Amino acid sequence: MVQLSASVCLLGGLMGLYLLMPVLMALTPPSMCTALKTLNNSLSHRHRYMKHNFPLNYTIMVHYEEVYKLSNIGKMRRQGVDDLVLQRLWFQVNQGVLKKIIRVLPKRHPSRPFTAELERRFKDVEGLFVQSHPSEALQQELPEKVQDKWDRLTEEPERVPQSSWRFSTPKSLLDNFCHTMYCLFSDCFTDTDTEHDYCGASRRRKGRKKDLQPES
Repeated sequence: MVQLSASVCLLGGLMGLYLLMPVLMALTPPSMCTALKTLNNSLSHRHRYMKHNFPLNYTIMVHYEEVYKLSNIGKMRRQGVDDLVLQRLWFQVNQGVLKKIIRVLPKRHPSRPFTAELERRFKDVEGLFVQSHPSEALQQELPEKVQDKWDRLTEEPERVPQSSWRFSTPKSLLDNFCHTMYCLFSDCFTDTDTEHDYCGASRRRKGRKKDLQPES
Protein backbone atom coordinates (compact mmCIF):
# COMPACT_ATOMS: atom_id res chain seq x y z
CA MET A 1 0.00 0.00 0.00
CA VAL A 2 2.85 2.34 0.88
CA GLN A 3 4.62 1.40 -2.36
CA LEU A 4 1.43 2.14 -4.34
CA SER A 5 1.04 5.54 -2.68
CA ALA A 6 4.65 6.41 -3.47
CA SER A 7 4.12 5.42 -7.11
CA VAL A 8 0.98 7.56 -7.31
CA CYS A 9 2.83 10.54 -5.82
CA LEU A 10 5.72 10.08 -8.23
CA LEU A 11 3.34 9.84 -11.19
CA GLY A 12 1.50 12.93 -9.99
CA GLY A 13 4.78 14.83 -9.66
CA LEU A 14 5.86 13.86 -13.16
CA MET A 15 2.49 14.86 -14.59
CA GLY A 16 2.73 18.22 -12.81
CA LEU A 17 6.22 18.77 -14.20
CA TYR A 18 5.01 17.83 -17.68
CA LEU A 19 2.18 20.36 -17.49
CA LEU A 20 4.55 23.01 -16.18
CA MET A 21 7.19 22.48 -18.88
CA PRO A 22 5.58 24.77 -21.49
CA VAL A 23 5.44 27.55 -18.88
CA LEU A 24 9.06 27.05 -17.86
CA MET A 25 10.21 26.92 -21.48
CA ALA A 26 8.28 30.09 -22.29
CA LEU A 27 10.19 32.20 -19.76
CA THR A 28 13.01 34.29 -21.16
CA PRO A 29 16.37 33.44 -19.50
CA PRO A 30 17.61 36.10 -17.00
CA SER A 31 20.76 36.77 -19.04
CA MET A 32 18.68 37.53 -22.11
CA CYS A 33 16.31 39.74 -20.10
CA THR A 34 19.33 41.72 -18.90
CA ALA A 35 20.51 42.17 -22.49
CA LEU A 36 17.01 43.17 -23.63
CA LYS A 37 16.80 45.80 -20.89
CA THR A 38 20.17 47.17 -21.98
CA LEU A 39 18.85 47.32 -25.54
CA ASN A 40 15.74 49.07 -24.23
CA ASN A 41 17.92 51.69 -22.52
CA SER A 42 19.40 52.54 -25.92
CA LEU A 43 15.99 52.55 -27.62
CA SER A 44 14.71 55.07 -25.05
CA HIS A 45 16.87 57.72 -26.78
CA ARG A 46 15.46 57.10 -30.26
CA HIS A 47 13.40 60.30 -30.28
CA ARG A 48 16.54 62.43 -30.12
CA TYR A 49 18.61 60.42 -32.58
CA MET A 50 15.93 59.31 -35.03
CA LYS A 51 13.81 62.46 -35.18
CA HIS A 52 15.75 65.57 -34.15
CA ASN A 53 18.81 64.62 -36.21
CA PHE A 54 16.88 63.96 -39.43
CA PRO A 55 15.17 66.35 -41.86
CA LEU A 56 11.44 66.79 -41.34
CA ASN A 57 9.46 63.85 -42.84
CA TYR A 58 12.66 62.03 -43.84
CA THR A 59 11.90 58.43 -44.84
CA ILE A 60 13.80 55.34 -45.95
CA MET A 61 12.65 52.50 -48.20
CA VAL A 62 12.02 49.17 -46.47
CA HIS A 63 10.28 45.88 -47.21
CA TYR A 64 6.56 45.82 -46.50
CA GLU A 65 7.34 43.03 -43.98
CA GLU A 66 9.80 45.28 -42.12
CA VAL A 67 6.92 47.45 -40.96
CA TYR A 68 6.39 44.91 -38.16
CA LYS A 69 3.73 46.15 -35.72
CA LEU A 70 1.78 44.86 -32.74
CA SER A 71 -1.20 44.36 -35.05
CA ASN A 72 0.90 41.95 -37.18
CA ILE A 73 1.75 39.92 -34.08
CA GLY A 74 -1.89 39.81 -33.01
CA LYS A 75 -3.00 38.65 -36.45
CA MET A 76 -0.40 35.87 -36.66
CA ARG A 77 -1.19 34.68 -33.14
CA ARG A 78 -4.84 34.36 -34.10
CA GLN A 79 -3.69 32.25 -37.04
CA GLY A 80 -1.92 29.88 -34.60
CA VAL A 81 1.68 31.07 -35.02
CA ASP A 82 3.59 30.44 -31.78
CA ASP A 83 5.76 33.00 -30.00
CA LEU A 84 9.08 31.31 -30.80
CA VAL A 85 8.37 31.74 -34.51
CA LEU A 86 7.28 35.35 -33.96
CA GLN A 87 10.48 36.03 -32.01
CA ARG A 88 12.60 34.54 -34.81
CA LEU A 89 10.79 36.80 -37.27
CA TRP A 90 11.34 39.79 -34.95
CA PHE A 91 15.10 39.24 -35.10
CA GLN A 92 15.09 38.80 -38.87
CA VAL A 93 13.00 41.94 -39.45
CA ASN A 94 14.93 44.26 -37.15
CA GLN A 95 18.30 43.03 -38.35
CA GLY A 96 17.35 44.43 -41.75
CA VAL A 97 15.87 47.62 -40.28
CA LEU A 98 19.06 48.50 -38.41
CA LYS A 99 21.25 47.78 -41.44
CA LYS A 100 19.12 50.06 -43.62
CA ILE A 101 19.21 52.93 -41.13
CA ILE A 102 22.99 52.66 -40.81
CA ARG A 103 23.35 52.50 -44.59
CA VAL A 104 21.76 55.93 -45.08
CA LEU A 105 23.84 57.61 -42.36
CA PRO A 106 27.07 59.38 -43.38
CA LYS A 107 30.07 58.44 -41.25
CA ARG A 108 29.98 61.75 -39.38
CA HIS A 109 26.23 61.86 -38.90
CA PRO A 110 25.42 62.49 -35.18
CA SER A 111 23.06 59.48 -35.11
CA ARG A 112 25.53 56.97 -36.52
CA PRO A 113 27.29 56.06 -33.20
CA PHE A 114 23.89 55.60 -31.53
CA THR A 115 22.63 53.32 -34.30
CA ALA A 116 25.88 51.32 -34.39
CA GLU A 117 25.66 50.78 -30.62
CA LEU A 118 22.03 49.74 -31.00
CA GLU A 119 23.03 47.17 -33.62
CA ARG A 120 25.79 45.76 -31.35
CA ARG A 121 23.39 45.38 -28.46
CA PHE A 122 20.81 43.80 -30.75
CA LYS A 123 23.40 41.22 -31.88
CA ASP A 124 24.20 40.46 -28.21
CA VAL A 125 20.52 39.71 -27.59
CA GLU A 126 20.30 37.60 -30.73
CA GLY A 127 23.32 35.54 -29.64
CA LEU A 128 21.72 34.85 -26.25
CA PHE A 129 18.44 33.95 -27.97
CA VAL A 130 20.20 31.34 -30.11
CA GLN A 131 22.05 29.93 -27.07
CA SER A 132 18.86 29.63 -25.03
CA HIS A 133 17.05 27.37 -27.52
CA PRO A 134 17.91 23.91 -28.87
CA SER A 135 19.14 24.08 -32.45
CA GLU A 136 16.25 21.81 -33.50
CA ALA A 137 13.73 24.40 -32.28
CA LEU A 138 15.37 27.16 -34.32
CA GLN A 139 15.61 24.99 -37.42
CA GLN A 140 12.04 23.77 -37.40
CA GLU A 141 9.98 24.42 -40.50
CA LEU A 142 8.20 27.76 -40.44
CA PRO A 143 4.44 28.07 -41.10
CA GLU A 144 3.81 28.80 -44.77
CA LYS A 145 2.71 32.41 -44.25
CA VAL A 146 5.73 33.17 -42.08
CA GLN A 147 8.06 31.42 -44.52
CA ASP A 148 6.71 33.65 -47.29
CA LYS A 149 7.57 36.73 -45.20
CA TRP A 150 11.00 35.30 -44.39
CA ASP A 151 11.73 34.64 -48.07
CA ARG A 152 10.76 38.17 -49.05
CA LEU A 153 12.98 39.63 -46.33
CA THR A 154 16.00 37.71 -47.59
CA GLU A 155 15.33 38.22 -51.30
CA GLU A 156 17.77 40.26 -53.36
CA PRO A 157 16.54 43.91 -53.45
CA GLU A 158 16.53 44.10 -57.26
CA ARG A 159 14.15 41.13 -57.37
CA VAL A 160 11.62 42.69 -55.02
CA PRO A 161 8.60 44.17 -56.87
CA GLN A 162 8.02 47.88 -56.42
CA SER A 163 4.69 47.23 -54.68
CA SER A 164 6.51 45.42 -51.86
CA TRP A 165 8.47 48.50 -50.77
CA ARG A 166 7.29 51.05 -48.20
CA PHE A 167 8.65 54.38 -47.03
CA SER A 168 8.95 54.82 -43.25
CA THR A 169 10.65 57.26 -40.94
CA PRO A 170 13.62 55.87 -38.95
CA LYS A 171 11.84 56.72 -35.71
CA SER A 172 8.63 54.88 -36.65
CA LEU A 173 10.69 51.79 -37.49
CA LEU A 174 12.40 51.92 -34.10
CA ASP A 175 9.05 52.56 -32.40
CA ASN A 176 7.80 49.30 -33.95
CA PHE A 177 11.07 47.60 -32.94
CA CYS A 178 10.56 48.71 -29.34
CA HIS A 179 6.83 48.02 -28.94
CA THR A 180 7.00 44.55 -30.48
CA MET A 181 9.97 43.74 -28.20
CA TYR A 182 7.82 44.55 -25.15
CA CYS A 183 5.09 42.28 -26.48
CA LEU A 184 7.20 39.26 -27.50
CA PHE A 185 9.46 39.37 -24.42
CA SER A 186 6.91 40.77 -21.98
CA ASP A 187 8.15 38.69 -19.04
CA CYS A 188 11.37 40.76 -19.08
CA PHE A 189 9.49 44.05 -18.77
CA THR A 190 6.61 43.23 -16.42
CA ASP A 191 6.72 44.69 -12.90
CA THR A 192 6.06 42.16 -10.15
CA ASP A 193 3.30 44.33 -8.64
CA THR A 194 1.57 45.41 -11.85
CA GLU A 195 0.15 43.55 -14.81
CA HIS A 196 0.87 45.01 -18.23
CA ASP A 197 -0.74 44.03 -21.51
CA TYR A 198 2.02 45.02 -23.93
CA CYS A 199 0.29 43.25 -26.83
CA GLY A 200 -3.23 44.52 -26.27
CA ALA A 201 -5.26 47.09 -28.18
CA SER A 202 -4.79 49.71 -25.47
CA ARG A 203 -1.03 49.32 -25.79
CA ARG A 204 -1.25 49.84 -29.56
CA ARG A 205 -3.17 53.09 -29.03
CA LYS A 206 -0.84 54.42 -26.33
CA GLY A 207 2.41 53.07 -27.73
CA ARG A 208 3.36 56.27 -29.50
CA LYS A 209 2.74 58.41 -26.41
CA LYS A 210 4.32 56.40 -23.63
CA ASP A 211 7.08 53.82 -23.36
CA LEU A 212 8.70 52.08 -20.45
CA GLN A 213 11.26 54.84 -20.10
CA PRO A 214 11.06 58.52 -20.94
CA GLU A 215 12.75 59.46 -24.17
CA SER A 216 15.55 61.97 -23.98
